[in-house]
Amino acid sequence: MKLHHLEALVSVADAGSIRAAARLLQLSQAAVTKALRELESEQQLALFVRTAGGVSFTDAGHRLLKHARLVIGQMERASEELAKLRGDQAGKLTIAVTPLVMVTFLAETVSLFRKQMPSIQLEIFEGLTAVALPRLREGALDFGILALAVALTDQEFDIEPLFGYEPRVMARRGHPSAGKHSLHDLLDQNWAVNFTPASYESLMQRMFWQHGAKIAPARLHGAHSYSLMLELVQYCDMLTWAPGPLLLTESMRDWAQALTLDEQFETRHVSVISLRNAMRSQAAKCFIDCLCKVIRTRSRSASEANRTLFDRLELLL
Repeated sequence: MKLHHLEALVSVADAGSIRAAARLLQLSQAAVTKALRELESEQQLALFVRTAGGVSFTDAGHRLLKHARLVIGQMERASEELAKLRGDQAGKLTIAVTPLVMVTFLAETVSLFRKQMPSIQLEIFEGLTAVALPRLREGALDFGILALAVALTDQEFDIEPLFGYEPRVMARRGHPSAGKHSLHDLLDQNWAVNFTPASYESLMQRMFWQHGAKIAPARLHGAHSYSLMLELVQYCDMLTWAPGPLLLTESMRDWAQALTLDEQFETRHVSVISLRNAMRSQAAKCFIDCLCKVIRTRSRSASEANRTLFDRLELLL
């Protein structure tokens, strides 16, 4: 199994077809096809199903793809480290950021990072579970700044807590359920939430089951971006379960409210999460250092906005 075989595999997965993968790799279709055939022949397994609409993966193909992404990701990081030793500063940092950090600390962090590493290209994904977790496991992210509903193990991930917060049930102001005081009175409402099949039980336990509340799956609507969640809550009368400090931010403070419920929810932690024992690039270390510096500086600020924010955060740095 050679590196160009794995690059062809990943490119087909990302591009959706051999023709598009060839453009991505700047190779001929024949070269990509040859690499894929060699890979299938070597492994003695069918990895793809070729259709008129493109290429789909068999179970074996999906399993190999996961490992291929990890290998290529580590090779890219190794190349970046060696380039730095040669004096080359170019590179790329791919991360996922949870919405709470996105609307509170991200802009300052990126500005500070760009001053220190101006030649590094950033690629930033929303750090919601359904978006971030698969990419994290595949090695497509250098790291994530996340608050995941699914339990993560120390054997699989390195987890560095930053701060904790209290989750709240939220609705638009004037929502018909605004006066309700129990989760059990909200089970007939529609909810905008974010989960994957793997995180579903963990999310339900945190939100409903621990309080003896059972909700029909048809009431749960997947919102896989922060902006989409806001739209569904503000304009479709859906409820959501989100970090309480979001109510202080520009995106929610003028129209959203937290419901005052008898049930309490356990504190959740926002952490820097990366694959266990993955090599962390200098760019990754720098970005994390910048984020920690911004959080610490804001936590010591005398401004009313920062004091109010950090009254609702449990600093874990």
